[in-house]
Amino acid sequence: MGFSLPISSSLWRCYNNTTPPQKGGFNQKLNVNFKTVWAYNRSKAQSRASIGCSYEDRTSPAEVKKEIEQCYELIQRLGRGVVYLGSSRLGPNHPHYVQAFELGHDIANLLNCTTWSGAGPGLMDAVTKGALQARKPVGGFKIGKEAGEWTTTNFHPYLTLNTYLTCRFFSARKHGLVDAVVRGNSTDKTAVVALPGGIGTLDETFEILALMQLERIGSIHPVPFIVMNYDSFYSKLLDFIDDCEEWGTVSNGEVASLWKVCNTNSEALAYLSEYYGLVSSTNEDENKSLSS
Repeated sequence: MGFSLPISSSLWRCYNNTTPPQKGGFNQKLNVNFKTVWAYNRSKAQSRASIGCSYEDRTSPAEVKKEIEQCYELIQRLGRGVVYLGSSRLGPNHPHYVQAFELGHDIANLLNCTTWSGAGPGLMDAVTKGALQARKPVGGFKIGKEAGEWTTTNFHPYLTLNTYLTCRFFSARKHGLVDAVVRGNSTDKTAVVALPGGIGTLDETFEILALMQLERIGSIHPVPFIVMNYDSFYSKLLDFIDDCEEWGTVSNGEVASLWKVCNTNSEALAYLSEYYGLVSSTNEDENKSLSS
C-alpha cells in the first residue's frame, strides 16, 4: 500500500539513494510505500539510540501533569526567587561566566532569596555557584541533556537531590521556571535575568516576556525582567526589536516597558535596589567613598 506525490531531488535521494532523473525536475513522481517509510524511520531511530539519544513516548497527559506538580512542590519547598536564563556552553574560562558568577552572588545577597536556573552547565552553573558562595538557597529544573553536551544524565554533579528536579518534559520545566518568579504578595522579591545565550535562552526569554505582555504571569504583582547585555551581546536583538516597531508588529516602547537592559552587573544591582527600595553593597560603597 502506498501513494504517489511530486518529489524534489533531495527527497528522491532520501528514498531511492540514487541521483534523480534530470528530465522533469520537480515534476517527477515518487511511489512511496508505507512499509518502506516505516523501515526508514525505524532505522533512523535505531541510529539515534546507538549514539546515546533516548526518546520516551508520552503514554498519558497525566505524566506531564504529575511533573508540573513536582515542579510546584519543589518551588513551595525552596521558595520563589530569581530565575536565570543563559547559555550552557560558556564555561569558567569565559568572561561572561565570571560576570554571571558575581551577579548570582550579589543578587542573592541583595534580595535574600532562592536562585533558580535550568541547573545545567555554563552560565547556569555560574549563577548557582555564586549563590552558594553567598550561602543562599538554590534550586533548578534540569533536563537530561543541554545544548553542547554529548551525554545524557539525570543527576547534577554537586547539588543535592532535594534541590532540583530532572524534567522529562520541556513544558513542565517551563512551568517551573515561570512559577519560581511569581510574586504572591508585594513583599516578595523575585526577578528574571536573561544572560547571554542561544536558542533555548531566547525561547524561554520571549515566552516569559509574552506572559508579562499579556498579563498572564500568574500574579497582579509585576516581576522585574533584566537583560544582561554583556559586551553588547544582545545589541543586534535590540536593533531587531526597533525594526519591529518601525514595521508596526510591536508598539513603540512596548518591549522596553517590559524589561530593563543592563550592560554591567552594577547597573542590574542598582535597578533591583531601586525597584524594591533596597540598598545594595554597590550603593553602600559609593556612599562611603562620597562621605570620606
